[in-house]
Amino acid sequence: MSGNDDSIVTSPSEGSLSAIEVLADQPSYVCMLSAELVAKAREELQEKPEWRLRDVQALRDMVCKDFPNLGTCLDDAFLLRFLRARKFDYDRALQLLVNYHCCRRSWPEVFTNLRPSAIKPVLESGFVTVLPHLDPEGRHVVCIRPDRWTPSNYPITENIRAIYLTLEKLIQSEETQVNGIVILADYKGVSLSKASHFGPFIAKKVIGILQDGFPIRIKAVNIINEPRIFKGIFAIIKPFLKEKIAKRFFLHGSDLSSLHHNLPPRILSEEYGGTAGKLDISAWNELLLASEDDFLCLQESNLSWPPFMPLTLW
Repeated sequence: MSGNDDSIVTSPSEGSLSAIEVLADQPSYVCMLSAELVAKAREELQEKPEWRLRDVQALRDMVCKDFPNLGTCLDDAFLLRFLRARKFDYDRALQLLVNYHCCRRSWPEVFTNLRPSAIKPVLESGFVTVLPHLDPEGRHVVCIRPDRWTPSNYPITENIRAIYLTLEKLIQSEETQVNGIVILADYKGVSLSKASHFGPFIAKKVIGILQDGFPIRIKAVNIINEPRIFKGIFAIIKPFLKEKIAKRFFLHGSDLSSLHHNLPPRILSEEYGGTAGKLDISAWNELLLASEDDFLCLQESNLSWPPFMPLTLW
């Protein structure tokens, strides 16, 4: 089965690619999903436990045959992320894997020095965090607060790097691979001058990564406290959104009761009309900063694709 709605991308940088990373002592995959999530993955993602490793091997064979210089990890668990994100469609999973590497190689301002310690100022500002409680569907809620960013302190690309590392940490969980995530974006206090940093160039790249270049399922984006200028911001974003993703955006304004239809008060902090206490960013910051070793595999040099690969996303 083959999909045709994802873009294959290449990096415009110069250089040569490293060989595929094939680990002789590749760890054997052990499924950590509950019986309930195994059933959910079967129903929603077409994941059949009895065929899982066969499917992973099929994707691995495709990578080795079609992209022998991709320089990617070939572990079962790593490749499984891409199969789940594309409902076990081999062609689309391969395309997503290629895009994943290409996005990182084509935007060095964001993807150089991919380590939690490098974005410590962003984490301490509270720009991005993950709420401590899951939603009723078992999904993590990523909370983004642009008002916490002071543009004179560091460029917007640091915020994007922090979001990316947050997603990388979350997607390590098989539960997140199956359930997906929810985003809560609070635009309270965002001025026109701050919004101007998020122009069409940045918007296109960010949306491209989230839709076509990262193995995560974004199930809902809840926007609250959006100012009037958000209509202009959304007008920039919308042309780059696929229809199914655009339908997952919910604009609540300052109406917290509207937000509570999507995210119940019991998982929200007091700032959002919830009963889970004050918003505490320290737990997530400590977890991410303690995971420095998990991101060593992301430290890639600025590499390029062989000349036969087309450039279509950027």
